[in-house]
Amino acid sequence: MIPTAFPSRDEIATRTARALIETRSVNFRPDAPFTLSSGLPSPVYVDCRNLIGFPRVRAALMDFMAASVMRGAGMEAFDVVAGGETAGIPFAAWLAERLALPMAYVRKKPKGHGRGARIEGPMAEGARVLLVEDMTTDGGSKLSFVDAIREAGGTCAHTSVVFSYGIFPDGLAKLTDHGVALHHLCTWWDVLAEARAMGPSVDGGPGFDAATLDGVEAFLNDPRGWQRERGADV
Repeated sequence: MIPTAFPSRDEIATRTARALIETRSVNFRPDAPFTLSSGLPSPVYVDCRNLIGFPRVRAALMDFMAASVMRGAGMEAFDVVAGGETAGIPFAAWLAERLALPMAYVRKKPKGHGRGARIEGPMAEGARVLLVEDMTTDGGSKLSFVDAIREAGGTCAHTSVVFSYGIFPDGLAKLTDHGVALHHLCTWWDVLAEARAMGPSVDGGPGFDAATLDGVEAFLNDPRGWQRERGADV
C-alpha cells in the first residue's frame, strides 16, 4: 500500500533508531572494538540484515522509506526500484511494493555465464532507477551499483538506505559528486540520542549504560582520530 502520510524527518529518525535498538540491530563495544570489512576498528556496528526477521518493524521502516523518497525526490520520480546485491535486495522488494513499481537488482560483478549481466529484472532504456541498500558507510559501494545501472542504459540520481553512518562527510561528497542524492532514515547520532533517552538495560531488555554511550560519542566526534589512536592506518 502506497503511504499517504508523511511523518517528519525527526520522527522518522527517532522511530527508526528505536527500532534498531529494540531489535538489537545496533551494537556498541568501545572497550572491545569490532573489526569492519575495511579492517578498521570500530566501537559501533549495525546489522540491518537483522531487520528482515521483524515483520512489524520492517513494515514501518518501509513506510518511512517510501515517505522519505517521495518527499525528497517526488511522487512520480522513478520507473524501477533496484536493490544492490545482497543486502539491498529484500529492502528493494518491499519498497517496490510500497511504491507500486517494478523491482530489479544489481549484481556486484557480472554473472559468469549466460548474458553476463549485472542487472537482473526489468529496466528499459532511460528508466529512472532508485537504488536501494540497507545502509551506507562511506558511499563507496553505491558508486559501483550506480555505474552499472547507467552502463545498462538507466538513469540513477537517487539512492535510499535505512541507515547512514553520518560521520564520514567525504562519503556523502562522493555521492554528490557522482550526481546521486542520498535518502536515509537515521544515523549513528540519532541512535546515540535515542539510546540515551532509553537509558540502561532493565531485566535484560535493550539499552546501554552511560559509560558505553560516552565511549561511542568519543568515536562519533572523531572517528579517524579514534582509529589512529588504536593503531589503524587511516
